[in-house]
Amino acid sequence: MQARKTKITLSNLISSTTSEYMNSIEPERVQKIIANAGICSRREAEKLIEEGKVRVNGKTIELGTKALTTDAIFVNNKPILKAKEAPITLILNKPKGIICSNSDPFATQTVFDLLPSDLQKKRLFCAGRLDKDSEGMLVITNDGALANELTHPSSNIIKRYRVTLNKDLKPNDIPKLLEGVEFEGDFLKADKIIPAPSDKEGDQRKLEVHLSHGKKREIRRLFEAHRYYVKKLVRIQIGKIQLKNIAKGGIKILSKKDIERLLG
Repeated sequence: MQARKTKITLSNLISSTTSEYMNSIEPERVQKIIANAGICSRREAEKLIEEGKVRVNGKTIELGTKALTTDAIFVNNKPILKAKEAPITLILNKPKGIICSNSDPFATQTVFDLLPSDLQKKRLFCAGRLDKDSEGMLVITNDGALANELTHPSSNIIKRYRVTLNKDLKPNDIPKLLEGVEFEGDFLKADKIIPAPSDKEGDQRKLEVHLSHGKKREIRRLFEAHRYYVKKLVRIQIGKIQLKNIAKGGIKILSKKDIERLLG
């Protein structure tokens, strides 16, 4: 008795391959897909979902929804790009008065306006922000996984800031800043406070602050809760990367080794 032969056609082969591919991929949280596509950081994607600005296959989704990368995902009524750009990460020495935003309805200059024209064409976003009045080291990338690692509190990546206050810092206020305080609905605290070592006039208003987290305007609000006003705030280090030899408004493209040091 002859064995029955199965006729293999191109359509059968394509159907089989497609089925195997679809069964091999797993749905992911939509905020992760958006971040990996270089649209924004994962935390920003979560905010967009909560604001009802993300649709999957025509339906507005809730936070926690999962999807396939092959699904039709729209952010602010624009489809995310399926083709992922090559990862790029840079640090920028942000000047005062510039905002950390991809777009601004009031036409204020953003940090992306400071980038060279070839980088302005890429889908980059800030991995952690500095407020308009703050200066210093800012990480800009299109790598959603890296941005999430840099900004997630569980990563415990230390950021160092130089701070100038409106008045001398009282030594007995330092333990209070380290213990933390409930203020405006948030628990705010510093990981380390280092007063300026010099005894020159005005140096008692200068200090270094270390944070391993970063709520919105946390340093300014922390000192405000203790009746100080921050006159100047400059981020000088993230992880093991320091802000050196970069002029205000200037950038440095990070190598793979630099990124490893950035993560501490």
